[in-house]
Amino acid sequence: MGLMKDMSMRTLKTAIPFFVLVSFASWNVLPSLAETLSQRVDVPQEIAPVKAPFAMPQPKRPVFPKRSFDITRFGAVADGQTNNTKAIAKAIRACTSAGGGTVLVPAGTWLTGAVHLASNVNLHLAEGAVLRFSTDPKDYLPVVFTRWAGFECYNYSPLIYAHDCNNIALTGKGKIEARGKSWWKWEKRQQDSAVLLYKNQVLKGVPVEKRIYGTVEAAMRPQLFSPIGCKNVLAEGVTVAEPGPFWTFHFVYCENVIVRDLTFITVGGPNTDGANFDSCKNCLAEYCTFQTGDDCVAVKSGLNEDGWRVGRPCENIVIRHNRYLDGHGGLAIGSDMSGGVRNIYMHDCDLDGVDNAIRIKSNRGRGGFVENIWIENIRANRTNAHAIAIETNYGSWFASTGGKTPLIRNVRVKDFTCLYARRMAVRLSGLPEQPLEKISLENVSASGGRGLLCEHVKEVEMSNVQIKVEKDSPKSKRKHR
Repeated sequence: MGLMKDMSMRTLKTAIPFFVLVSFASWNVLPSLAETLSQRVDVPQEIAPVKAPFAMPQPKRPVFPKRSFDITRFGAVADGQTNNTKAIAKAIRACTSAGGGTVLVPAGTWLTGAVHLASNVNLHLAEGAVLRFSTDPKDYLPVVFTRWAGFECYNYSPLIYAHDCNNIALTGKGKIEARGKSWWKWEKRQQDSAVLLYKNQVLKGVPVEKRIYGTVEAAMRPQLFSPIGCKNVLAEGVTVAEPGPFWTFHFVYCENVIVRDLTFITVGGPNTDGANFDSCKNCLAEYCTFQTGDDCVAVKSGLNEDGWRVGRPCENIVIRHNRYLDGHGGLAIGSDMSGGVRNIYMHDCDLDGVDNAIRIKSNRGRGGFVENIWIENIRANRTNAHAIAIETNYGSWFASTGGKTPLIRNVRVKDFTCLYARRMAVRLSGLPEQPLEKISLENVSASGGRGLLCEHVKEVEMSNVQIKVEKDSPKSKRKHR
């Protein structure tokens, strides 16, 4: 360990990985992690106080009047075939007109198009209820204002949408069948449209209200649940049993968000992230289970010039007591972080089967900052890429030529174990012109196909860091995505 001590508080500028090979005995507790992850967690009814290393208000559920509006009273039919879009909309309007309450989706299978929430409305899926979404793109028109993969525009409505609302919720023990598979074939056309949106509109300063999409030709897939500009938002208890067209729960410009006791089963689809916090403030994600087709929990703040223009950081996010069974990243920050990210606290989470347990990513030209990140008490069984990856040379998805360099600083990882990372245990890779700053690893134990890469890092501190290089495990042969 003397070599590590000598290298702390120094900038390492070499493209040749610095490997640390040490054995440690504490791994004998990790095989039980698979059993832990397979068990259902008893979720406490009350939300425990947040004890974050930064100031934020204590999370509180929004309160709704004790009025219930059963969608069957408004003509909804639970045959899985009748389109109930108008009936659900009538129930929400009646709830709003009465001053708020609960819109009840009772047991049964309910086909619908876009559902638009309103202030003081709790959309409650009762146990046995299945909210099944239409696969007809016309059912998600007219277009609505959204931030799509970092760019503001008008696109197909998210399957469940809210704009500038206060006190909204999606709750219950029911399930959502988002039926995204019919949209996934749009992926390539979507990429072409995103290029045109960026080059022909964002870079040319076209007003947002003229960036209109929502066509089959543009093929920009909508999110599943996306409140934008909302305050006091709750999502609790629901299971996403079938992935949607694109990102799953996408919170944009929201404040006071609670994501709790949700189950995300979205494996198989492209870009089917779990919970994305995008330029949000004061958020809690706890007791959720993630089996996702992309990142499990993602933190974002806009992309390149559009992110700089909006200029709203994502800040004060607490992530705790979650289980991560599949996905690209357990916690992923970036790569669209041009509006800035600060004050993220992840603790007491278990992972097995994700590609990267922790990943902070950006690239040249992205601008923005990521700072004040605390990660502790994390147990990972096996990852298909890295255990910990912090990099500003990610090299994907619209690098800007605007000349702004991203800054990542003040990242602390403490009490972190990973049984096996197929590619690399720890990857710390900054840019020559802007190194990573103040990275701290304390009580970190990890094994990987490769050990530790540390390049272009200023002030890296390591205490009781134990890394072992070993051959791939037969149980970790899945191809890295």
